[in-house]
This record gives sequence, C-alpha cells and structure tokens, in this order.
Amino acid sequence: MIDVKDFCKCLYNNGFDFFAGVPDSLLSGFCSYAEEFFGERFIISANEGNAVGLAAGHYLAEGRPTVVFMQNSGIGNAVNPVLSLADKEVYNIPMLFIIGWRGEPGVIDEPQHAAQGSLTQELLNVIKIENIILDENYEEKISYCRKVTDQGKRVALIVRKGIFSPYEYVPAKSRFSMTREQALEIITNSLGEMDILVSTTGKTSRELYELRERCGISHSRDFLTVGAMGHASSIAAGLSLSTERDVYCIDGDGSFIMHMGASAVNADISGKNYKYIVINNGCHESVGGQPTTGFKICAEEILKGCGFENVFRAENAAELVSIIEKMKLSGKSAAVVYVKQGSRKDLGRPAISPVNNRNLLMKELSDESVDF
Repeated sequence: MIDVKDFCKCLYNNGFDFFAGVPDSLLSGFCSYAEEFFGERFIISANEGNAVGLAAGHYLAEGRPTVVFMQNSGIGNAVNPVLSLADKEVYNIPMLFIIGWRGEPGVIDEPQHAAQGSLTQELLNVIKIENIILDENYEEKISYCRKVTDQGKRVALIVRKGIFSPYEYVPAKSRFSMTREQALEIITNSLGEMDILVSTTGKTSRELYELRERCGISHSRDFLTVGAMGHASSIAAGLSLSTERDVYCIDGDGSFIMHMGASAVNADISGKNYKYIVINNGCHESVGGQPTTGFKICAEEILKGCGFENVFRAENAAELVSIIEKMKLSGKSAAVVYVKQGSRKDLGRPAISPVNNRNLLMKELSDESVDF
C-alpha cells in the first residue's frame, strides 16, 4: 500500500504541482490529501475533458505538465481534447494521468465497470497514452513519468483497488437538515402510482432501490442509472417523449454540473411530463466526498436560463413536500433540493441486474404509445 502523503510529496518533488480532474473511489485517499496538500492548485473539474483543457492552459502559462486524475470511465470524456488538442500532431501538450482502474479483470466490481475495465489499457494505447500500473515502486515510476512528460509526451499511472492508503476527507459543516435519502423518501412517497423515476448513478440509485425494497414496491417504474454519469437527465427526457406518464429525473449536483449543457436541450425537446430534480449536497459523495461547485452556483437560475419555466427550491422537508405538489401541476418543471452530505454505512447495492431493471421498465411501458 502506498501512503498518499508520501505519494503527493513525491509528485511535488518531481515538479508535478498542478492537478485537475474528477474524483474516483479508488483515488479517494489521494484526492483527499492532495486537495489539502496542494490547495488551490488542486481543482475538481466538471468533467474529464474540462480537466484536460485546464491542463493545457496550465502548460501554456507555466511550461510544466499538469496531473489529470479520473476514474477509467472518464477516459471517454477526455478522448476528444486528448487527440484534437494535446496530441503531438496538434499542440503536443504533455500531461500525467492518474486513473482509477474500476472493473479490472479478475477483480469483483459493479457491472457498469466491466467493459471499461477490460478495455482500459487497450483504450489508452489507442489514444497514444503510455500507461504504467502503479505499485509500491511509485518513486521510480513518478520519476520516469517526469522524464516522459519532459519529452512532450502523455503518460498514465493506472491505480488498482486498494493501492492507496485511506485519508479521510472532512466536509464543511452543512446548514441543511435533510439527507439525500430523506429527500428521496419524501419524493417517492409524494408521487403517483404511474409515475416513472430515473435516478442518477451512485448512492442516489442505491438509496432509491432500498427505499422501494423496504416499502415492498416493484422496481418496474424505476430506471436505476448505474453508470453514464451526467446522462440520467437525458435518459429521462428521451423517455418523456414516448409516454404520457410523468417522468421524474432524480439527479445529483456533480452529475448536473458534469454535462450541464444537456439541460438546455432537455428543457427544449422534452415533453410537458418531464420533471427534473437536482439533489444538491455540494460534493461527489459516492467517491469520497470531494466538493463540487454545487453550493457556489445558482442552479435554479441556470435551469431557468435553460428553458424551464417553472423552477423550485427546497431546503427542508416541508418545502420539498410543497414543491413536489407544485411540480405535479406545473407541466415541465425543475427543482433544486439542498441536503447535507452523508449516507448510511450499511447502504447496499441493487440486487437487480441492469438488464432486468431495463426489462421491468420496458414491460411496464410496453402497452403505451404516443401519436406523432
């Protein structure tokens, strides 16, 4: 196991002192300490492509490579700027990637990581990023990576599960009273028996699944998005076009910010039955609790600007009950629900497979049609 304090100091001693990326559970200890150690030079980006752009800007200004960190699922978001901006045939911008290897072959993991995990090294090779599996000889590997970036190249350190020591992130005290699970319970208890729910990846879908299980309610009206961070809102918008039922999307602030531009399209093209709810706890809780800009932006005004005519805000249980009733009567609408960070330590994972979840929902909707 690598001590994250020693690892960060080694990066610093090798001239890597500017970081941009998206947190990952396999990198949680590293991210938590690096934010403390590097301060303002450690940036949580909206998405991985954003991080590559920040890395390019830093290199142009200082002439030194940036560290871009991510889960391997985020490689796809980075492919375009890596190939069309950083590649040697374009601007030839060096950078070091630190990538959490979810779905590593032979390691038990969640289904959404299997395909990405098996292709991680192959994909990096295809986009011409040399990659090295990180181990206890990290000093030697970091030194080598510095030599590679000094040659104007891009290189990645692949991080296996359990290689980093833990380092607890201590969030700032929240002024909000509800937890996300409490908000989800209020929402699910307030909706009609025919309403469809699309929940974002991470703990939101895990909590929704357990709420249904406790109440003995079928999962046939839920789509538990277990991957594809930032795209639950688009899935829900697509659904709304082909059903007369109300379709609610339960999103998170990190997911909303990751692909915020989708809100403009979704608000424009979705049906009057589209209801979009962002549960905002100001952090990437599912992967360690690192902060988002959720509490620094006015998400309600952004959603209004994207085209939602009816946008609501809730900061406590009573307000949430009230706005759900208003959303039922408001046609296409959106809401931002503010909650504190935190979840149950015994929170499980859905026992239903993604394919079975899909089949249940499709069967539920199979008898419906919309005239075009």
